[in-house]
Amino acid sequence: MATSLWQNNQFRLFLASVSFSGAAMAMQQLLITWLLVGILLLPATQVGLLQALMGLPGIILMLWGGAVADRTDPRSLLIQVYSLAWLFPIGLFTAVQFELLNLWSVALFGLTMSTAIAYASPSQQAILNRVAGPQVQRGVTLSTMASFIVQIIGLGISGQMENVGVDIVLLIQSASLVLAALAVRQLVPAQPAETGQRNTWDVIVEGFRAVYDNRTILHTMIITFISGIFNYGAFAIALPYIVKRDYDGDAVGFATMMIVFYTGATISNVIQYWVMPLARPGFWFLAMQVTRAVLLYLIWLQPDWWLLLVIMFCWGLNMGVTTNLSRAIVQEASEPKFLARLLSVFSLGMMGAIPIGAVTIGFLVAWFGEVNALIPAMFISIGLCAYGFLFTRVAQYRSPGTTP
Repeated sequence: MATSLWQNNQFRLFLASVSFSGAAMAMQQLLITWLLVGILLLPATQVGLLQALMGLPGIILMLWGGAVADRTDPRSLLIQVYSLAWLFPIGLFTAVQFELLNLWSVALFGLTMSTAIAYASPSQQAILNRVAGPQVQRGVTLSTMASFIVQIIGLGISGQMENVGVDIVLLIQSASLVLAALAVRQLVPAQPAETGQRNTWDVIVEGFRAVYDNRTILHTMIITFISGIFNYGAFAIALPYIVKRDYDGDAVGFATMMIVFYTGATISNVIQYWVMPLARPGFWFLAMQVTRAVLLYLIWLQPDWWLLLVIMFCWGLNMGVTTNLSRAIVQEASEPKFLARLLSVFSLGMMGAIPIGAVTIGFLVAWFGEVNALIPAMFISIGLCAYGFLFTRVAQYRSPGTTP
C-alpha cells in the first residue's frame, strides 16, 4: 500500500508536473512580495491593494476552470495553461533588460501569473483523484509534500535575486513551467466527468449547490477561507515588513524564514504520509487551528532571530497539517462528477482569502504596526477552533475505508 503510488507511472508524472509548476509558483510568491516591499519600497497599504488586484481576475476564472475541467479532459487544459504561462516571466525578464522594472511591469507580471495559476488549479487537483485511485489521502499528502519541497527550492533560488539578478530567477521560473507542460503531456487523456452540452454558468451554480448540500465540505471551506484571510495576510504582508523593519533583513533573510517555514510543512507531510489514512482528519484539522494562535503570539513577542526561525518552523508544521487535511477532506467527500467544481470552490476560498487578507493586513500594518497586525489572527484561530467543534460536524467526519 505505502509503495504502490511510487510504482504508478502516471502518479509519478503527475508529481513531476506538480513539482515543476510548484517551483514556479514559489518563486512567484517571493518575487512579487520582495519586488514590491524590498526593491520598489512601497508602503504596506499599496502592497496589500496591489496583491489584491493581482489576484482578483484569477479568482473569477478559477470557477470557470473548475467547470471546464469537469466537462473536458483537465490534462488538456493544464497543457494549454502551462504552454502559455512560461511567456509571462519572459515578459518581465525583457522589462528588466530594458530597465523597465517598475510598479506597472511588476503588477502586469503578477496579474498574468496569478490568473494562470488560479485557472489551472482545479484541473491539477482533479487529475490527482484519477492517478491516485483509492489512496486519495496519501496522494494528496505526497502531492502537498512535493509542493513544499519544491517551494523550498524555489524560495532558495528567488531569495538570491539581489545577488544573481532578478532576470536569472525569471529565466529559471520560465523553464520550470515548460517542464511542467512536458510532464503533463505524458499523462494519459481521460474522459470528462461531466457530459453533455450545458451552459457553463449552470454547471458552476450546480457546483456551489453540491458544496452547500455537503455540510462537512461546506464548513471545512468556511473555516479554511476565514483562516486564510488573516493567516495568509499575516504571512504574506506582515512578515516581510517584520523581517525588513524589526530584524533589518534583506531578500536572503526573508527567503531563509520562508524556507524554514516550508521545511516544517514538508516534514509535517512526511509524518502524515506514514500515519495515513487518518480515521478522523476533521478532528486534527480543527485542533491545529488553536495551536496556530500560540505561534502567532510568540512571533508578536518579537523574539531573537534564531528563535523566530524556530517558531516559523513550528508554524510550517502546523500549516502542513491544516492545508493537507482540509484538501483531503474535500477530495474524499466529493462526488466524482462534481470533483473539479468542488475543488474550484475550495481553491476559490483559499485564493479569495488572499486579496482580502492582503488588503486587511496591509491596512493593519499601516495603522497599528507590522507586529500588532498579527493580533486579529490569534483570536480568529481560537474562534474557528471553537466554531468547528461546537457548531459543525467536521470533527466527526470519518474517512471512507477506515474502521470505526
